[in-house]
Amino acid sequence: MDSLQQLEAKRLAILDSMKAIRSLRRGSISKQFFPILRNGEKQTVRRGPYYVLTRHRGRKSVSQRLTTAATLHRAQSDIEAFKRFQALCHEFEQLTEKLGERERGSAAEKKRLKSGSSKTGK
Repeated sequence: MDSLQQLEAKRLAILDSMKAIRSLRRGSISKQFFPILRNGEKQTVRRGPYYVLTRHRGRKSVSQRLTTAATLHRAQSDIEAFKRFQALCHEFEQLTEKLGERERGSAAEKKRLKSGSSKTGK
């Protein structure tokens, strides 16, 4: 069982991890392939892969082709950073909830210890 100080230290460590994230991006990366016909051939040939970053802005889906290896790697690392950020938020939420429960529980326990029963002590 963690003490209040340990829970608070974990929360601060999570906040530091969040601060360390310099760039993030929502979305996902998919591969596109296109069938093409070569001169004089009846069979199609697949061209690709072409990498596409897709994300939502409001109610619209926005896609952007990632044309270079550098932009692909940057988008992949940004998406991974966003997933890490979401996990940190979830962990922060759980720790804060646990911290609140502990503080409320210790405050209620202190009240019970201070106030004497009406049946005793008179």
